[in-house]
Amino acid sequence: MNINIPEVKVPRIVIIGCGFGGLELAKQLKNADVQLVLLDKNNYHTFQPLLYQVATAGLEADSIAYPIRKIFKGQKNFHFRWGEVKEIIAAENKLLTSIGELKYDYLVIATGSTTNFFGNTSLEERAIPMKTVTESLNLRSIILQSFEKALLTPDLQEQEALMTFVIVGGGPTGVELAGALSELKRHVLPNDYPELDFRKMRIILIENGGEVLQAMSEGNRKAAKQYLEELGCEVWLNTGLQNYDGAVAETRKGKQLRTFNLIWTAGIKGAAPAGLHSDSINQRGRIITDEYSTVSGYQNIFAIGDVASMVSADFPNGHPQVAPVAIQQGKLLAKNLERIIAKQPLEKFRYFDKGTMATVGRNRAVVEVAKLRFGGFAGWLTWMALHLMLLVGFRNRVVVFVNWLWNYLSYDRNIRLIIRPVERAR
Repeated sequence: MNINIPEVKVPRIVIIGCGFGGLELAKQLKNADVQLVLLDKNNYHTFQPLLYQVATAGLEADSIAYPIRKIFKGQKNFHFRWGEVKEIIAAENKLLTSIGELKYDYLVIATGSTTNFFGNTSLEERAIPMKTVTESLNLRSIILQSFEKALLTPDLQEQEALMTFVIVGGGPTGVELAGALSELKRHVLPNDYPELDFRKMRIILIENGGEVLQAMSEGNRKAAKQYLEELGCEVWLNTGLQNYDGAVAETRKGKQLRTFNLIWTAGIKGAAPAGLHSDSINQRGRIITDEYSTVSGYQNIFAIGDVASMVSADFPNGHPQVAPVAIQQGKLLAKNLERIIAKQPLEKFRYFDKGTMATVGRNRAVVEVAKLRFGGFAGWLTWMALHLMLLVGFRNRVVVFVNWLWNYLSYDRNIRLIIRPVERAR
């Protein structure tokens, strides 16, 4: 099959993936004398930090997704093709994709990450992931379906299992999701389901380590845990899961917990395409690169963002898999690709950590910027402002702001829709 990309006399740079890194790289090369080809299995860019709000009916999916073609409208050196890369044939400088073959002069892998179940097949088959727009919409349906089923069952134990939500993973995603579910329990769901006793609804956050938000300072870790407990969320620390049959979760210490809603936010791994040498990929599925983002063992293949592991003295396990790293790597790689073409010296990557933050429900957040540590209402406003600025597209910023304002003033979530009922294995 012909992908139908015109042959030109300038270098062709192929980018796989339009996450934060691939998007930034393509934008930075807008005026470069190159041909850009972007491949993605979706025709939109996803703002992943707000996926949990789609799952909890705070935002609609199109508020955090933006069409790739619209982002690059008018960029003359840019071509987008909707397809999935099946294999890299590095010896021939070409890709095998779901829509045909494509030659490249330089290849940039920005495929991001996928959910990591650490080899536990029972969890992989039955736990609910939340890494894509589709998965978030599925989770929204599952949450609402659980309450619809709870209304129907005469079995009190089954009803309690339907109203028990277990979130595995105490990182930012898990903490934010637990906070959002707690807000639904307090302000929204009792109005929709007055026949149910919401004292039976449990939100349990399970963390394998001894703290939530382990990448943050001790004060903010404690504050986040306190916020969750104030909202009625149970926080189980030093607890790992070893099995889940769709109805009963079993911890490594043998404790059993009945739930039909086990949500997995505990880990991610690199989503590397097939075809690279095995010694170019580490045990977490991340592609090993040098400080110029060049993939180990190759000269014209690069990797950035979550899928890349750039080991250095400051980051012996690679950089954190967060959006700022991908954006900064995309910016620098754009400059270095132009330098490579011009046969100029390259610049090494140095990550500038702008801080971390997480929100835990209304008026509650924890923020770390440089040496500043703060939370509460000020942290919550800071979190909202930053996320609004990072969203792609003016319309999306306006829609998200209006939704947030309405939700804040009305204590309501209008998008409680089961668009596509989800059937799960049990």
